[in-house]
Amino acid sequence: MDISIHMSTLPQTDPDAAVAFYRDVLGFEVRSDVGQGKMRWITVGPADQPGTSILLAPPAVDPGVTEAERRTIAEMMAKGTYGWILLATKNLDSTFEKIQAGDAEVVQEPTDQPYGVRDCAFRDPAGNLIRIQELR
Repeated sequence: MDISIHMSTLPQTDPDAAVAFYRDVLGFEVRSDVGQGKMRWITVGPADQPGTSILLAPPAVDPGVTEAERRTIAEMMAKGTYGWILLATKNLDSTFEKIQAGDAEVVQEPTDQPYGVRDCAFRDPAGNLIRIQELR
């Protein structure tokens, strides 16, 4: 089989804040931005990886989602327990400093984990957990 990871999705509640974070803080390029107002679907990704993207989408817009489920999703997003993604970098300390300088909410400073990785963590404007591991 020839399968690759093309896109992953994270919820966003403020399209302008999401663009500012992923473009200006993480350095990703904005590949598409469709919709209007709060109902925008934004695709971002690293410029040197055109085949891999993150879709930043409004949460719970599927018509099959019930009102109770929408409330649960909103509550989970507010706590930062709904969406997350794992990224990687060759220089974790430098990456951490640049992201921290962008006023991102720090969850964890660079740490050597007991399971063998060195990583850090931030929250994006929607509360999604962004973990970044150092490539070794």
